[in-house]
Amino acid sequence: MIRFSRTAAAIAPLMLAAACATVPAITGDPAVTVSARAETPPVGTAREDAADDPAIWRNPADPAASLVVGTDKKGGLYVYDLKGAQRHFLAAPGLNNVDLIDLPDGRVLVAASDRSDLTKVQLFLALLDTDTGTLTPAGKIVAGPGEGYGICMIAGPRAGEIVAFSAPKEGTIYRTVITAAGGRFTGSTTTLAQIPTQTEGCIADPRTGTLYIGEEDAGIWAIDIATGAKRLVATIDNRALVADVEGLAIAPQGKDGGYLVASSQGDNAYAVFRLPGVTPVGRFRIAQGAFGSVEETDGIALDHRNFGPDFAGGLFIAQDGVNAPRAQNFKYVRWDEILAALGEGQ
Repeated sequence: MIRFSRTAAAIAPLMLAAACATVPAITGDPAVTVSARAETPPVGTAREDAADDPAIWRNPADPAASLVVGTDKKGGLYVYDLKGAQRHFLAAPGLNNVDLIDLPDGRVLVAASDRSDLTKVQLFLALLDTDTGTLTPAGKIVAGPGEGYGICMIAGPRAGEIVAFSAPKEGTIYRTVITAAGGRFTGSTTTLAQIPTQTEGCIADPRTGTLYIGEEDAGIWAIDIATGAKRLVATIDNRALVADVEGLAIAPQGKDGGYLVASSQGDNAYAVFRLPGVTPVGRFRIAQGAFGSVEETDGIALDHRNFGPDFAGGLFIAQDGVNAPRAQNFKYVRWDEILAALGEGQ
């Protein structure tokens, strides 16, 4: 959602002349700048809000051969390599947020929130062939009523189980246990919690049993995965976070440390918090460099591990909501460069 102040309204003609460029209504605390090291091609849907959310699969045998899955809300799922080149496209209109997880049998399960039917929260499933970089549909699971939006996954407490968390627009947080039997995936869903208003951003930390959910106009909630108990741990304060809060990502360190990153979409920035206390560390923006700047980010993804020569200190990916004159895409940034800009050591 784009917000305009009276000042912004006064310069609306200038904004129209600048095509898709936006002037944030509010600017939060100062942000350091970094630049992208790679980008994907524009998604296939032009002149619309289409690209949305990325997910990273790390190849343990050859980190430089890792893969990225990204959504085009109007088209389907893309697979990219670490240079940003497209490897595959699976047509499936209506998909929004996406996550993936390694299965015990070596396969990789991809789950996306399926908004092809706005009356029910559905999980669109696919299997990622990591050798060929291709996706194969693997069915759908209905979680419950609502309009599907955010999604994230972790390994379940029992062998072979996957737990998916859905954050539909209405704020009902679903917990779906996914199992594989007879060559197909099935799910059993319960309601975990209720958030007051529209949600989307979703990331789970299995180390502490905490689910982080972004309430777009309020802030970030920490929810106990076992009990559903919740607390608002970071608020929209127009300093660290400017509405809307969009994508969430985590870089775990040790038993409960590391970083939580949130897309502060309202002023084209990203807020970084230190775990476990969700203590503000600072903010950054992705500025023009070898590749374009990034604005109005929806989904983000982060993995702090080594991804080979180009991203030895970790990989951060952001959806670029204003990639004019081309369609939206995804930009890749070195995580170690973000930490260095923030004054943080690895």
